[in-house]
Amino acid sequence: MRNTSISLRNLYEQPVMWCLVPGGNPFSVMYVMLVKALQAHCTPEQYEDFGKRVERFEISATYAQTELGHGTYLRGLETRADYDPKTDEFVLNTPKISSYKWWAAGLGQCCNYCLVMAQLYINGQFKGPHMFFVQVRDEETFEPLPGVHIGDIGKKMGYIGTNHGFLGLKNVRIPRTRMLMRYAKVNADGSFVSSPNSVLNYFAMVRSRCLIVRNNAAYLAAAATIATRYSAVRRQSPINPKEREPQIMDHVTQQMKLFPEIATSLAYAMSSDYLWNLYEQTIKDIENGKYERLPELHSLSCALKVTSAVDSAAGVERLRLGCGGHGYLSSSNMSNFYALATAACTYEGENTVLLLQIGRFLMKSWRSALSGAPLAPTVQYLAEVQKNPDFGTWTGSWENMVKAMKYTAANKTRLAFKSLLARLSRGETEENAANHTGIEFTQAAELHGRAFVFSSFTDEVTGPKSQTRSASLNCVLENLLELYLVKETLNQMSNLLRFIQLTDTDLRRLQDRLETVLTKLRPDAVAIVDGFDFSDLQLNSTLGSFDGNVYERMFDAALNTPMNQKSVPKSFNEMLKPFMKSNI
Repeated sequence: MRNTSISLRNLYEQPVMWCLVPGGNPFSVMYVMLVKALQAHCTPEQYEDFGKRVERFEISATYAQTELGHGTYLRGLETRADYDPKTDEFVLNTPKISSYKWWAAGLGQCCNYCLVMAQLYINGQFKGPHMFFVQVRDEETFEPLPGVHIGDIGKKMGYIGTNHGFLGLKNVRIPRTRMLMRYAKVNADGSFVSSPNSVLNYFAMVRSRCLIVRNNAAYLAAAATIATRYSAVRRQSPINPKEREPQIMDHVTQQMKLFPEIATSLAYAMSSDYLWNLYEQTIKDIENGKYERLPELHSLSCALKVTSAVDSAAGVERLRLGCGGHGYLSSSNMSNFYALATAACTYEGENTVLLLQIGRFLMKSWRSALSGAPLAPTVQYLAEVQKNPDFGTWTGSWENMVKAMKYTAANKTRLAFKSLLARLSRGETEENAANHTGIEFTQAAELHGRAFVFSSFTDEVTGPKSQTRSASLNCVLENLLELYLVKETLNQMSNLLRFIQLTDTDLRRLQDRLETVLTKLRPDAVAIVDGFDFSDLQLNSTLGSFDGNVYERMFDAALNTPMNQKSVPKSFNEMLKPFMKSNI
């Protein structure tokens, strides 16, 4: 039974949960994020004390960081934890309404404990944000404890089942040992031992961002499955007037709505594999007291979180529109996938804030490249561009397209760095100069993320792993790679043309390649999305079922709606009929 419970807990971060709890699961954060955070930040004694209780579901808990007035910016959080040496306790307070914790999933109704991110103060001295394990409800009665103000934040676009909550604290006392102390410590006498690396304070969020990349790839793949299957059933608008209406997938414009999103979902799925490997390597390094990988992991997880969320949200909406009016039906489930995808643009770090953080990382990396200092693997191209003048020459091969994107990202970084230096030379402070260069920071940061996806997707398809795959599978993957590189190169043309000389002939060839690869993918499209292996239960869509009975399922769904359970609605006799017979 114990092994069964372990496997069930592991399901919380798997797509199967979409069908088990379509509105979102109130305990997902507990098992996707919180248990991992406790394992990473508790001492062995602490995890034995309360971490295992969460893991075994003896108590329910969530992670509360975001506040009504602050989110991604941890140093701006207002919740306080003051150490009282007389009682060996922390006293937690949310001093004003903007300090209230907000958005913690499951907190509204389902959790009796909470991992609270709060600013630590010792003798009035600020020690930065740290994590505290706080009981908020009685374990037996589930009533809020004294000093705890707790509730649900209200209806949202999606995630209707997660009861996101708010939390206010007034002089709530917890034992000193309920501050997570694997790295930073507060001793009984009030002495403070700081963490060996400040990034460790929000390492739980880094893992969540890795998971977001994988999930957004899956959301996009699921939506692509629905839209592609629907496009194989739906017939409309004869291409040749004397022939029958074709499957709408035969229209090249429909192919352009579908196939690039299939390729994009695969690109992010493969990029997330690299990110997870980097995460696992970093975990091992941390266990051995090595923290060199942390800045790169933080930057890359932010970059892929941003681009995957943006591309998934936009892609799901394109796919919904590709289903015509039927995509607007709730029974298509496209609205749910859109809500899931677009939510990722703001949770676990608002995208623009993350891009600015990446921008600062790129500025440091550019300085290092100029001085010849070592660079993290994912930014080594900054030095390569400086050393190799031919890096920006255009040939149009896959390898060249990867280099072109890196060359463009490097030059956007160079220009942002130049603007930053110009502002500093005019007497601006480092902070003001960075703020005024923010637009260029975000542009360089986004291109950095896209350059990585270009590189990782190409390596996955054409590298050593290709030797382990069949020729037919490699052919399909190469077509998807070709489509992704070409369409994204065309999408980024305004940036590329600033640094790379492409002729009108080059652009025409790219357009020809785009249309050619769409034609190549057409016969395999349904088989490709079937290969994503989503069950009908997971897709939960009348348009995307495996059997292709779209119209029958749509009609059954309509007949089963509450409005159709009676031939004459109650409201007719109570309201509408008297109104129509009245003299107005």
